[in-house]
Amino acid sequence: MPAATKRRSPARGAASLIPAGVRDAVVETDGHSVSLTNLEKLFWPKLGITKGDLLRYYASVAPVLLPHLRDRAMVMKRYPNGATGKCFFMKRAPSPRPDWIETCAIEHGSGSIIDFPMVQDLASLLWVVNLGCIDLNQWYARCDDVNRPDYLHFDLDPVVGASFARVRETALLVREALEALGMTVLAKTTGSSGIHLYVPIVRGPLQKQVWSFAKELARVMEARAPKLITAEYRIAQRPRGHVLVDYNQNAWGRTLASVYSPRPTPKAAVSTPVTWAEIEKGVEIEDFRIDNVPARVKQLGDLWKPLLAARGRFKLESVM
Repeated sequence: MPAATKRRSPARGAASLIPAGVRDAVVETDGHSVSLTNLEKLFWPKLGITKGDLLRYYASVAPVLLPHLRDRAMVMKRYPNGATGKCFFMKRAPSPRPDWIETCAIEHGSGSIIDFPMVQDLASLLWVVNLGCIDLNQWYARCDDVNRPDYLHFDLDPVVGASFARVRETALLVREALEALGMTVLAKTTGSSGIHLYVPIVRGPLQKQVWSFAKELARVMEARAPKLITAEYRIAQRPRGHVLVDYNQNAWGRTLASVYSPRPTPKAAVSTPVTWAEIEKGVEIEDFRIDNVPARVKQLGDLWKPLLAARGRFKLESVM
C-alpha cells in the first residue's frame, strides 16, 4: 500500500491542493491536516469524474461557497459509492473526527441534542466532501439562533409533464410577485430539475412564520396562474404539467442543496446562481457543470453576494 501523499496549501489555485494520480493524500490548509481517501474512485463513471475531481472542484469554488456555509449546521448527504450509488443522510458529526471540526448542537422535538458539523473553512469543506457528500445541505438559520432564518426561499419543481421552460416562466412570475412587495429575489438552478428562488430577510421571524408566509405566497401564485402553478404538496394530487411552488422546504429542519453544489445527475450539473437575463433568454440546467462552473465563477464572481449582505434585507414582518 503506497504511503499517502502530503501537500501543503499552494499559493495559487486551491484546486491544485488535491494531488492527481494517487489513491490517498494528506493536505495541509488553514493550519490543519486533512486526510483524503479513495481519490481515484469514480463518482461519475460515465464521465470519468473521480472523487478527487469532486474535491478539486470544491476547492476551486471555496472562496465564493464558504461564506454561504459558515456558522450553519450541515446535514450530510453521503454517497459512498458515487453519484450512481445509494445515499444516506447523516446529521450527527461522525466520531472520531478531527478536533478542529466545529459543531452546532441543535435540540430536536424528541429532546435529543444532535451535534451537526459546520463547514467553516477549506479544511472542513474538504473533510465533509471526503465523507462522500456530493451536494451540501446547510441549515437555513445560523447556529447562534437555529429557529430564525435569514432568508426565505421557494423550490420551483416541475411536476411530471412540465418542461423546464415552464419552470422558467414560473420563476419570472414568482419574482414579479415578490418584487412587488419590495423584496430582492435571487435565482439559481437546482442542478437537478428546477430553480431555487431566495430572498434575503432580516432575522426576526421564527422559521414557522417564514414557512407560513411562503405557503400563503405559493397559494396566491396558484390562484393567479392555475394552468401553470400548483401549491399542492400531496404528490398524487399535483396536476400534470404544472410547476410546484414548494413552500414546505421552509419548514424547520429541512434543507436544500446549497449554491455551487454539484448534484448526482448524469451530467454532473451544479446548482448555480443565474441572472434574470439568463432565465429570460432560456438557461438550461445542464449549462452549468463541474467542468465549467469554476471558470464562470472566476469571470463573474459570486452572483449571490446580496444573500450575504447586511444591507438590502427585507423585513418580513412588514407583510405578515
